Amino acid sequence: MRYNDQHKVRVIAKERIEKLFRLASECHSRDPVLADRYVELARKIGMKCQVRIPKRFKMCFCKECNSFLVPGVSSRIRNRHDGKGKVIITCLKCGMIKRYPMNREKIRRKKDFIG
Repeated sequence: MRYNDQHKVRVIAKERIEKLFRLASECHSRDPVLADRYVELARKIGMKCQVRIPKRFKMCFCKECNSFLVPGVSSRIRNRHDGKGKVIITCLKCGMIKRYPMNREKIRRKKDFIG
């Protein structure tokens, strides 16, 4: 496959991934199983075409069971205020725990406050 063809495939794959995540967020309240299926399809497309899932969608699914995470419904979100500060997301379907540092947000807020 030539570079130009491969680039077109990746652009189309990225568009489909974004559309599948949008559909998952829209239909989760009506049919959570369908939303999980959309996430599974989006991940398969990403792996097949070697396209990264955009950062804004990374925290929206469980990497263990491919379920779409909605705070309070299918996931639990906690803040840990130890020295570093973390956001802890727990999948209520499989129990998988993901931890994200809050350092970037603190740095960004300090820059906005200072000027």
